[in-house]
Amino acid sequence: MSRGLAIETSGRIGSVAIVEEGRVVAEDTFAHGLRHAAEMIPRIDALLRQQTWTPADLRELYVSAGPGSFTGLRIGITLAKTVAFATGAMVAAVPTVEVLAHNAPPEARNVVIVLDAKREQIYTARLSRAGEAGDWRLDEPAHLDSIEQIVRRAPRPVHLIGEGIPFHQKRLPADDAGVILTPPEFWRARAGVVASIGYRMLCEGLATDPQQLAPIYIRRPEAEEKWEAKDHQRKNR
Repeated sequence: MSRGLAIETSGRIGSVAIVEEGRVVAEDTFAHGLRHAAEMIPRIDALLRQQTWTPADLRELYVSAGPGSFTGLRIGITLAKTVAFATGAMVAAVPTVEVLAHNAPPEARNVVIVLDAKREQIYTARLSRAGEAGDWRLDEPAHLDSIEQIVRRAPRPVHLIGEGIPFHQKRLPADDAGVILTPPEFWRARAGVVASIGYRMLCEGLATDPQQLAPIYIRRPEAEEKWEAKDHQRKNR
């Protein structure tokens, strides 16, 4: 029997879920951030105890790998690696853009993910699907872009999903009825969806070696870039 743990910490609201044979048994949400990192283990422990499971029962781990919050991703990936090393569980590194695409309403056929990358840029991806229950196809993998450019390339109608929308929607054409802003409740990734995608990935043999597990950052953290710039200035004085 396959029992697993799903971890989602890429956005402002995080969540964890425990899973049996690909079905979510229980899920919990919390605000992410360093001050909340210590809360994750007790929350996971509480979920396991509710089902009379132990950490040793976990044979699979599904973790939202990014792009997203640098701090949140570090927390989630570190936890996944720690549990994998302790239990020997298989790991699925689930692209966050695919998790978000599953929030799209049933009528959506084209989706653009919008996550704030600052400097008037976004972390984004473009996905599409065919048919009422069609799987999402990744037309443009996660990358750094401007909202104007990625939306210009998208077929119409296109649904925008992601926590970066409020920071960038002013750059969208006001007269394009084919660009649909989804409601805020569609913007956050959820551990239950991470579990669904991750379970399917492992069934298809798409496991990640815990030693190689790393966040999908797209761009280095701003603190690293600032440090490198200061170091370059110091060396060139």
